[in-house]
Amino acid sequence: MKTFLIILTFFIFFTGCSSKNAFDKFKMDKAQELSVSSLQSSKVLSKDGEISGVFSAIYLNEVYPESFNQDEYFFVFLYIKEAKEMYDPENPTDTDLKLKLNSQLPVKIEKLPDENKFSHLADTKSNWNQYYIVTFKKASTINLVLENGNSSSAILKYKKDYP
Repeated sequence: MKTFLIILTFFIFFTGCSSKNAFDKFKMDKAQELSVSSLQSSKVLSKDGEISGVFSAIYLNEVYPESFNQDEYFFVFLYIKEAKEMYDPENPTDTDLKLKLNSQLPVKIEKLPDENKFSHLADTKSNWNQYYIVTFKKASTINLVLENGNSSSAILKYKKDYP
């Protein structure tokens, strides 16, 4: 019994000194690490409180500051139960979903395929989602909201650490 307790004590002592943990199994590059901290999501609620979709965004200025620094850029992916398109400044309709930054409409929206150059940032590839790169004019605060006449998301707030 004494021998068993001594062996058990040493076993616990040496396994407690192990440097491995669950996160050692995850291999991320710098952009993926930054995108995880930048990713924000919100439910899209109809006026009667029903969940009608999910809206997620990654603030690309935080992830790739050397490439995305002239305006405010977002990688947006969303799922909406009722198939709707994102508002396009060049071809607007009244039924479109409108993404607004501080109550301002975007300057440019580019729809992306399911497999695109930003897919690895969110690690979600689904043909149910719609993917976009959305560009807004430079802003001092970042309050992003998705809305249309029947539904809206919560405000996604990003903190700017640089001008």
